[in-house]
Amino acid sequence: MGKVVIGVDPHKRINAVCVVDAKGRVVAREQFDNTAGGFRQLKAFWRQWRPRTWAIEGCNGVGKYLAQRLVAEGETVYDVSTRRAALVRVYAGGNGRKSDDTDAESIAMVGLRSTDLVSVRRDDLTERLRLLSNRRAELVAQRTQAVCRIHRDLVGLLAGGSSKRLTATQAKAILARIRPRDDVGKLRRALLADQIADLVAADRKIAAINVEIKQAVAGAPTRLTRLFGLGPVSTARILGDVGDVARFRSRHHFASYNGTAPTLSGSGGPPTPRVNTKGNRKLNHAIHIAAVTQVRSTTSTGHAYYRRKIAEHKTEKEAMRALKRRISDAIYRQLVADAAELRGPGGQMGTTPRTSVTGSTPTAGSSARPQPGPRRKATPPAA
Repeated sequence: MGKVVIGVDPHKRINAVCVVDAKGRVVAREQFDNTAGGFRQLKAFWRQWRPRTWAIEGCNGVGKYLAQRLVAEGETVYDVSTRRAALVRVYAGGNGRKSDDTDAESIAMVGLRSTDLVSVRRDDLTERLRLLSNRRAELVAQRTQAVCRIHRDLVGLLAGGSSKRLTATQAKAILARIRPRDDVGKLRRALLADQIADLVAADRKIAAINVEIKQAVAGAPTRLTRLFGLGPVSTARILGDVGDVARFRSRHHFASYNGTAPTLSGSGGPPTPRVNTKGNRKLNHAIHIAAVTQVRSTTSTGHAYYRRKIAEHKTEKEAMRALKRRISDAIYRQLVADAAELRGPGGQMGTTPRTSVTGSTPTAGSSARPQPGPRRKATPPAA
């Protein structure tokens, strides 16, 4: 038997597996528990086919554990998006009926027919940056909630409450001046003190993870921090979420992914450009912070670009969106340059034992290096 593709529809408790041959015929179907014992059974199951490749849906989500285990076993694993698998399922069967078996088969067919899938590789640095960024975002959200609760409790203890911007030090100073005499007031003060303790703990954790992120970014082979407005926190978010820049065909593809490119909508006539509210909103937020930083600095080229757009009768929001797209292009160019430097002049990965922040690599049918967009008149960088 020739080469087979093993498609997997992963779930929290089970993994649905479908094996197809080179002609797209189903060879075997099976389901395995998503446990250590289930993985051993799966290992005995896959050994009967050689050569083989794997196509797994959501290798950065629910399928991440299985994908990483297979990569550690030396298997070749490709990441299949949910959208591609759904399109194959609908058009191949003529209906959208969904089951674990049909999902696994459609995933295997995507892995068999597609030539631009991204292969999964172990990249500890990229994963570390992503995890640190996600944890910091959770801590910032907890801090915001703590501040909101403190404002709520202060209204019942202090006339007019407090100012909008409130730090732990200011909250402690306000609490020290409050001396309620009734029992309910004393209880409110005690609960407020507990809320302030939560704020202090959140500030301490955020400061500690900021140090860890700064150290991780300093050890990453990238020059993104040279772009104006991108600090260690934003850089960690970009590197962690982008992973392999080779999966983006051009700067336009990257802008569509992060939501800085406009979208078209409408029917019965010419499509109307509209604001893109989709895409990776975490990346979009990092780019937005960089844009705000550039606009506030009168010495940055981004500020001059923003003022020029205002002079062209753009609204402030339109000018900001144009600047964000400009920054997105600058980020893409830098990521491509970082990837090219890592691979070396011959297009091969360097021999220096450094962990790549570019993550996985494309399949043999795609280019190992993203092709730049159409050449345009040179303009000064946005950072």
